Amino acid sequence: MRLWAALWIAIGLAAPVAARADEVADFYRGKQVQIVVGYGAGGGYDFLARLLARHLGAYIPGNPTVVVQNMPGAGSVRAASWLANVAPRDGLVIGAFDRQVPLFAVLGGDAALNFKANDLNWLGTVSSYAEDAFILWARKDAAATSLDDLRRPGGPSLKVGGSAAGSTDDTTVIVLRDVTGLRLDLITGYPDGNSIALALERGEVDARTAGWSSINSTHPDWLRPDGPVRPLIQVGRVTRLSALKDVPTARELARDDKGRAIIEAMELTYQVARPYALPPGVPKDRLEALRKAFMEALASPALREEAAKSNTELSPVDGAQVTKLIAGMEKASPEALAYFKKLLVVPN
Repeated sequence: MRLWAALWIAIGLAAPVAARADEVADFYRGKQVQIVVGYGAGGGYDFLARLLARHLGAYIPGNPTVVVQNMPGAGSVRAASWLANVAPRDGLVIGAFDRQVPLFAVLGGDAALNFKANDLNWLGTVSSYAEDAFILWARKDAAATSLDDLRRPGGPSLKVGGSAAGSTDDTTVIVLRDVTGLRLDLITGYPDGNSIALALERGEVDARTAGWSSINSTHPDWLRPDGPVRPLIQVGRVTRLSALKDVPTARELARDDKGRAIIEAMELTYQVARPYALPPGVPKDRLEALRKAFMEALASPALREEAAKSNTELSPVDGAQVTKLIAGMEKASPEALAYFKKLLVVPN
């Protein structure tokens, strides 16, 4: 009798779980999920979103189609604010935006960032920069061809392309300029990374910032011996990337402990280098299903094979851990947080 009682209890407990799974599948079946990317087409964030979109639907219950929509503006703050405040809260919209957005949302203080970082439901991040680095790339024919040139009194400077206040492009250049003393002139206002890349190729700017794996994926010709650029500094790493043993890290170039603390605070964002999130208020069962599908898709042999062909770095972290990492940004040094709050001038 005890055995039969235990069996019926087990069946009773399993039934609600199965029912919830069926409800999620029924909801998604025949529907379309949108990944809204905060940058234009052709850049690293867009490239990864389209890679994920080709595989994610197979792991979501009900197997919906997954499409990518671009919503550039304000260093992807436009897309993040739309996701937090306007997007449908039914689990059919996913946001992908700049890694700096969580840090600036933690800091608060700007009308454009009208949400708190953990108001969003984090799916996870495609990359934690385990095998990647954010690089300052300079044209080989620029007037300044080395870090020594950029330090020399009266020497040349580099014109570095940027997109908008609060974006990784702009913030990284400002931080490097402030904490290393290198002469870097930020030329901001480009709509996305692809536009900055074109400006670099045309000689409108001397340099740009972009991830090592992103350039491997989107501009592999740049990395040839006769390519147009050279890497000058790597950001987002405690130690040098194995492929860039001769390129110093930002931490190595900081002039003092205060500068290193600022760099360390900025580099917290690279642990959530390619964040994906859902709006607030998404039903819990759909959130759990999408978090599971996100990690399963990124671990799938088919996606991994496609990523390997394009030299795309994948080091995913799940939504629960990303939530903890973002909360941990609040624990950066007070001096560093005060410094970044001064950078929080995001255009509408």
